[in-house]
Amino acid sequence: MGSILKMLRINVILITMLLWVACSSVRATVSYDDKAFIINGKRKILISGSIHYPRSTPEMWPDLIQKAKDGGLDVIQTYVFWNGHEPSPGKYNFEGRFDLVKFIKVAQQAGLYVHLRIGPYVCAEWNFGGFPVWLKYVPGIEFRTDNEPFKAAMQGFVQKIVSLMKSQKLFEPQGGPIIMSQIENEYGPVEWEIGAPGKAYTAWAAKMAVAQNTGVPWIMCKQETAPDPIIDTCNGFYCEGFRPNKPNKPKMWTEAWTGWYTQFGGPVPYRPAEDMAFAVARFVQNNGSFFNYYMYHGGTNFGRSASGLFVATSYDYDAPIDEYGLLNEPKWGHLRDLHKAIKQCEPALVSSYPTVTWPGKNQEVHVFRSKAGACAAFLSNYDPTFSTKLTFQNVQYDLPPWSISILPDCKTVVYNTARISSKSSQPKMVPAGGGLSWNSYNEETPSADDSDTLTMSGLWEQLNVTRDSSDYLWYLTDVNIASNEGFLKGGQGPLLTVMSAGHALHVFINGKLAGTVYGGLENPKLTYSSSVNMRAGVNKISLLSVSVGLPNVGLHYESYNEGVLGPVTLKGLNEGTRDLTKQRWSYKAGLRGESLSLATLTGSSSVEWVQGSLLSQKQPLTWYKTTFDAPAGKDPVGLDMMSMSKGEVWINGQSIGRHWPAYIAKGSCGDCNYAGTFSEKKCQRNCNQPSQRWYHVPRSWLKPSGNLLVVFEEWGGDPTKISLVKRIA
Repeated sequence: MGSILKMLRINVILITMLLWVACSSVRATVSYDDKAFIINGKRKILISGSIHYPRSTPEMWPDLIQKAKDGGLDVIQTYVFWNGHEPSPGKYNFEGRFDLVKFIKVAQQAGLYVHLRIGPYVCAEWNFGGFPVWLKYVPGIEFRTDNEPFKAAMQGFVQKIVSLMKSQKLFEPQGGPIIMSQIENEYGPVEWEIGAPGKAYTAWAAKMAVAQNTGVPWIMCKQETAPDPIIDTCNGFYCEGFRPNKPNKPKMWTEAWTGWYTQFGGPVPYRPAEDMAFAVARFVQNNGSFFNYYMYHGGTNFGRSASGLFVATSYDYDAPIDEYGLLNEPKWGHLRDLHKAIKQCEPALVSSYPTVTWPGKNQEVHVFRSKAGACAAFLSNYDPTFSTKLTFQNVQYDLPPWSISILPDCKTVVYNTARISSKSSQPKMVPAGGGLSWNSYNEETPSADDSDTLTMSGLWEQLNVTRDSSDYLWYLTDVNIASNEGFLKGGQGPLLTVMSAGHALHVFINGKLAGTVYGGLENPKLTYSSSVNMRAGVNKISLLSVSVGLPNVGLHYESYNEGVLGPVTLKGLNEGTRDLTKQRWSYKAGLRGESLSLATLTGSSSVEWVQGSLLSQKQPLTWYKTTFDAPAGKDPVGLDMMSMSKGEVWINGQSIGRHWPAYIAKGSCGDCNYAGTFSEKKCQRNCNQPSQRWYHVPRSWLKPSGNLLVVFEEWGGDPTKISLVKRIA
């Protein structure tokens, strides 16, 4: 009996050990040294690309991520968007475009890792930098500093995200794809500016993050003071000269900018593929272990998610995969070939330091030799004008200007950053379907005595009233004009001056549009100053203040102001100048059409629309609607909004974003040579044209027939010239 029990115990021990081994096989580890990331025992140079889940649709994710994998990526990087996930305190949203778990699992199914930038400050040209607006109204709060209310809210959200990831077993030690996380974002310059409270906050954020016990490394980008074990990283157009703050940390480039974002009123920036490849190769030859393209697919700022100042709805970013999900050639293919070359060099890169020589002017050679015999060489020509002949190991190599040749065996050139073999794509917008039959509804101009207005003395800050529930806030007041005023006898009307913190303003006098003014890219503030027509008796002044996104950079978000802050004056009366600033004003948040949900099928049927000869055209504050069938085929779909001015567009109740074709791009759009140091203003398109003409309509938002298209137009446009288009590669 004793021997039987002994054998049973041995069997139990063996079974337990086998189970432990089986479990251990999926409990891999993520570590690093100064040369590589080590995942499950394998040393790697990691190639990553940013794809932000809310800037595309769940139906697009599998194709985008597969194209990223086909392009040679190992990792998908994304921010986590606090204001999308917690729109009101304690009420969370992880559905649709904000289904973060699904997005990560799609990456996992494709065999890719994930870098989760929890932040929760994200910048990203995203509204309010990703902060929910309700956070601004937490008593005693100061953002991104050593402030207890802010730290409590931030920690709560970070714990929420980490707990969700753990519950789905998404961290790499659990068998998931998440191999690293980020806390805060580009905080170094803020810490430097605010001093001691910033340093204390950095230390707290690092300690709080590590305490989450994710089992994967944490990073802080643009943060030279990142406390151990946090890895500090670089963002920029070039990062070859960056060094982490400790010699045992890997050299990481979290944002290699593939282009730049577009602003309404600005041209469309682009970055040549040759320079992008040159920057990456230069980073890798200088011991780079991880680089991430920001963006690899930029996507679309749907709804009101684009930040101020004047960030456009398109977030294409000249990324390797364009806004519509098509390959941006030659950039995608040229970078794919670069990644193949880097992976061929990987055995030498991850296990040796380079020997660097300078055989000639503007020439540089990096040679990696491992103890196991692997050899890789990078031959560089830094001259932006002239090609060169570089001799290496008694062989002469021809290098174009501003280029690097890669030799994975120290003999054969498999890639040069300036020699493109991929064909250029020329995507076209082609008409999709016939004309559209439109109906119109005129938005009502409210007045101070309406029953649904809020009345107070003086001018209120816009965000304090709207809580960012709408771009629009009405400022309403009455002005009494005596019958003996001099201007009533045939003179010019009084001069109305309105000073606003931005971003746009429409002025109505007695229900008629008197004028429109909007801020500029460098300064969102604006001043309206013009003579206005007034009559004897009571005159109604209605000011429609329009926000174009909240800021995503800067200090003290909690004190940010927008809207008509004054002064507001009326000059040219018998009394001289009348100050209207402190008199009684009434406020109405949003538009009547918004409160009626005119963008939805149910809401649009609640009012009387007109059509045919009664259709309003080129009239301010007008709603338009039509229905259409989905274009045949699978090509991406867009809207040509060239004939409209400014407003917002909805498809079947979902906002595809703000439109503003009337804001014409100003800038310099001459020829662009890839060679030489790049900046966001070096290479630009669309000068003297609308900054954005076409607007992406996700295929998944369309039904086969009977799709409702609603446009709100602020200034006045011609809807009969709006057309559906397909994007053809």
